[in-house]
Amino acid sequence: MATWLWRFEKADGTEVQPAVQPEEFTTQGDAESWIGEVWKDLLAGGADQVRLFEDSTEIYGPMSLHAEES
Repeated sequence: MATWLWRFEKADGTEVQPAVQPEEFTTQGDAESWIGEVWKDLLAGGADQVRLFEDSTEIYGPMSLHAEES
């Protein structure tokens, strides 16, 4: 079974420890639901962007945690 993982980064791509420790997700939907719930805490804790991996394969990213300018 695949494991979905987030990598937390500064804007320059440097990996940082997340302010909220993620679980290991068994589906992409679970991983995306979690990031939707905690992204503000992650941002406040020093992460600027995230990448989503399925095991060791990058699915997408970097995805900014900064809200879009309206």
